[in-house]
Amino acid sequence: MRKYWQRRPLLVRSALEDFSPPIGAQALFELARRDDVESRLVTSFDGWDLRRGPIARHRLPPRGKRGWTLLVQGVDLHDDRAAALLARFRFVADARLDDLMVSYASDGGGVGPHIDDYDVFLLQAQGQRRWRIGNGDRNDVFPELPLKVLRRFEPEHEWLLGPGDLLYLPPGLAHEGTAVGGSCLTCSIGFRAPTWRELLEPWFDTTSARPAFARRYTDPGVAPTSKPARVPGTFIDAALAALLQARPTRADARAMLLTLLTEPKAGVVFERSRRPLAASELRVRARRRGLRLDRRTRMLYSGASLAINGELLDGAGKELALMFVLADQRELTPQQTTALGAAWWGQLGGWHAAGWLHLA
Repeated sequence: MRKYWQRRPLLVRSALEDFSPPIGAQALFELARRDDVESRLVTSFDGWDLRRGPIARHRLPPRGKRGWTLLVQGVDLHDDRAAALLARFRFVADARLDDLMVSYASDGGGVGPHIDDYDVFLLQAQGQRRWRIGNGDRNDVFPELPLKVLRRFEPEHEWLLGPGDLLYLPPGLAHEGTAVGGSCLTCSIGFRAPTWRELLEPWFDTTSARPAFARRYTDPGVAPTSKPARVPGTFIDAALAALLQARPTRADARAMLLTLLTEPKAGVVFERSRRPLAASELRVRARRRGLRLDRRTRMLYSGASLAINGELLDGAGKELALMFVLADQRELTPQQTTALGAAWWGQLGGWHAAGWLHLA
């Protein structure tokens, strides 16, 4: 993290010993068929083409045909082994960790030279992929293409990765990956890098709903003007005063990030418990088995605030600290659950019923 993170690329040969793909090609094809999974099919048969999922199996080109790639986002949301692989990268804060994308490519398959705005770890899972990195201008792309393919790409370094090899790329670096030999599976561990606009727009929406901002501008006693096109200075002063009332505090920034960064992605659906348990029954069972978060659940904390799947909670004391442990470890042992009081079991019961939390 000191030497490479957001600074320069790093290649690690055999980063994971005895590594095997978290998901096979056939299972990946099945995921691409689902309408709750984000998938894309990229081909370069007669120029670049992009098709968004769901993608039926018979719509995929033959495996032996050159030049196509299937990319499936958020595989960690649908597969336990994929979620476990993503968890190995939690040396970076969950607030930044995004998802595990898995791509399948035939020989020569890829998405062309491009530039990402986020960090990425590229873990080769099956077959081989050639990676080239170099120089390019993010604004110099083919305007007519559905992909942001660089028109000019000057590669400076090249590596051939095999199963278990790992390549880290910082944001803003031009790169290109091409499958060599077919049956190529690559795991991409991506990170969240939202623009300030994405972060601040929800804040402005929330703030503008405050009762104080429902009041209207008034100017009793204003003098008549001989320059009607000039905006009155009193109007500007009143608008500035209103804006200053909306000035956020650090607590506001914390709450904004907690709720926004734990909000489930579009298309994520939790499976509600078929048999919701009363708080007392959940407590009895959890003290025998423990608790674990659903792999789709996002849970973050800061200060004395905690958010889970877009819901913000505030509290204090040892019990809240135990919730922080749940967020960090993604589970609580049976012994740890004994420290939770009755009030928290009602909350946990709601999470269990919603499918956010399960008995271990």
